[in-house]
Amino acid sequence: MAWRMEGDYIASCSCNVVCPCPFDGIPTDPNGKGECRGVAVFHVESGNLDDTDVSGVNFALVNFFPANISAGNWKLGVVVDDGASEAQTAAVGKILSGEVGGPFADFAPLVGENLGLERAKVGFTADSGSIGGMSDFTWEPFHGVDGSPSTVKNGPFAFAPEYAIGRTKGKNNALGMEFDSNYGESAHFSYSSEGHEHLRA
Repeated sequence: MAWRMEGDYIASCSCNVVCPCPFDGIPTDPNGKGECRGVAVFHVESGNLDDTDVSGVNFALVNFFPANISAGNWKLGVVVDDGASEAQTAAVGKILSGEVGGPFADFAPLVGENLGLERAKVGFTADSGSIGGMSDFTWEPFHGVDGSPSTVKNGPFAFAPEYAIGRTKGKNNALGMEFDSNYGESAHFSYSSEGHEHLRA
């Protein structure tokens, strides 16, 4: 089965700025436990799984990393916007589970507990993300002295080859993953069953 997805995402997590997880560092949560709780909200601008068009669908990934990324034993769950059709929801679920190959299949062996797939209102704007009363955060990017966004490149566990970094503020409790927003990042993404360059393990 062939698939592709392209769009934009905003991620928020409990780590202190800057989150080391994309570079396999020990998470820097304020409680000093070396854990990362996070949520990433994605807006699919265009995409499909075979004949199922997933363009316009919003979804969220909810994560718990108990240590550095490569140590595994993640908790990972998915929330798909309740405006998506059943076919679109099933397609997104298959893609994110790694069932149909591509970069998410590379991550599947690192997941220790699947938190499941739920439906709720998933909101995405250029400066905020939300999940149906369970998560609601705002995003503010950092800027360099020249006024351009501060970015990070080539993270081996990053959602994109280059992403803007900043802060997020808000409360999160989606799929039972409770935390206060702290670090944030945002970028354009492009994933497919053929190409792994934008999300890799």
